[in-house]
Amino acid sequence: MVVANHPLGAVAGAEMLAAGGNAIDAAVASLFALTVVEPMMVGIFGGGMSTIRLASGEYRFINNYTVAPAAATPDMYRPVSDVWPDYQVVEGRENDVGVLAAGVPGTLKGWAETLAAYGTLSLADVMQPAIRFAANGFRASPYLAEIVHAVRDDIARFPATAATWMPAGAPLRAGDLVRQGDYAQTLQRIAADGPEVLYGGALGERAVDYIQANGGIMTMSDLTHYRTMPADVVRGSYRGFDIIGPPPPTAGGVHVIEMLNILEGFDVARLGFGTVDGIHLLAEVLTVGFEDRRRYMGDPAFVDVPVEMLIDKDFAARRRGEISMKAVRKVETGYVAESSATTHMAAADADGNVIAATHTIHSAFGSKATVPGTGMLLNNTMNIFDPHPGMANSIAAGKRVTSSMSPIIVERDGKPCFCIGLVGGTRIFPSALQAIVNVIDHGMAAQQAVEAPRVWTLGEQLELERGFPADVLRGLAVRGHEVVEVPAVGGGTGMIQFHDSQLVGASCWRADGSPVGIGGGPAQRRLRFTV
Repeated sequence: MVVANHPLGAVAGAEMLAAGGNAIDAAVASLFALTVVEPMMVGIFGGGMSTIRLASGEYRFINNYTVAPAAATPDMYRPVSDVWPDYQVVEGRENDVGVLAAGVPGTLKGWAETLAAYGTLSLADVMQPAIRFAANGFRASPYLAEIVHAVRDDIARFPATAATWMPAGAPLRAGDLVRQGDYAQTLQRIAADGPEVLYGGALGERAVDYIQANGGIMTMSDLTHYRTMPADVVRGSYRGFDIIGPPPPTAGGVHVIEMLNILEGFDVARLGFGTVDGIHLLAEVLTVGFEDRRRYMGDPAFVDVPVEMLIDKDFAARRRGEISMKAVRKVETGYVAESSATTHMAAADADGNVIAATHTIHSAFGSKATVPGTGMLLNNTMNIFDPHPGMANSIAAGKRVTSSMSPIIVERDGKPCFCIGLVGGTRIFPSALQAIVNVIDHGMAAQQAVEAPRVWTLGEQLELERGFPADVLRGLAVRGHEVVEVPAVGGGTGMIQFHDSQLVGASCWRADGSPVGIGGGPAQRRLRFTV
């Protein structure tokens, strides 16, 4: 089973499984394909992370998120305000659009290392679908066309980007055939020469020359010295299920476990899904999660993150005692915003290998800058740092930003039950939490769990997706919530659910997601044929 936020991404992964590859082969093929067909979300000059369960039951975690260049400093940008809503805005939008917004990429190195360590096929093999889609073209979805239209003014500033996404000066439309000849050649070069073509080779030199010629600070040394960050997963438990997720600097694993620990002291099933009590409790628990994220979370190479305390049941009990079921607890959370432009995919094979992977170039189309002649979009992940010096998430050379990515695998009795992940910036880990609760407490099937309407809050406004009854909205207002109805909370979610002899894949309506499963295949070994 492969679940991805575009049908062709899922098909690319399924092609590897059909050819005899495993889940890791499928995942890397899917991710490369997504850089072609979902380019506004993910690219080879980006970053992300993957939680991997091997057939042996062992876990691996790969953090290939971007890092700040060596020349980056806490005061490299000039913030326009010290208060929200413009706290993160800087003069000239230099941390958002253009080459100075780019962090040192980890995507290509991370995918190649993951494939080499745990896959069975070659890099050239798994890249074939992506090369084919780039060279032959694909039809733009309404989702892609809408995003191009939304950021058209920024895209228009970069001729190499506009040439693909705004042909003849106008944003592409749904149904248009999109060919990416330059990018196809870039992918072919990577397939032939490996990731070092970027991390020290000709592709890297071309990128650095472009970046420096346009006011950026990244160097070849930044690329050659980039390293992925393998780490131990974090583990928690919830009502007899084991929760396995990503460690810091992402908030996903730690704070999902913390919030589940708090919820464990309530009868969530009895409160019911979508009730005033149920939503109020979720909102209060999310507020606690964001409070503790702001207080404790950061890059462990720069900040002492108290992981064991945060995932401890006794700590959760103390935090639980601060929650009232009768009224909102007013707090000041604050956060640095993250873009919702990300992709998530998951894959599982018959041997028991499972991978959940979340990757990004941060904003839609990243920095909007494409390295001429390569088709390669640059990320704008420097935008996730706090542009003010002296803060936990301030810029420092070689630092990884805090993220909300939540590629999570849930087990019971040593066997996988489901994996979950999604896109949506700071709405990722609260939404992952809700999907887990939907399955475990509310007994939802995979498709129900990812489709169900969501809530989100920082302790101020309470966002509710449309679909909750009017009397529930009124009841929440009585408790002190400032309720705001929104079209969506978070983005496309993917889930794979495991049964004794069945895999169930689910994608939600918030992106172009598609699950693709493969059944049957080679005859069983016990069969023998004679002539």
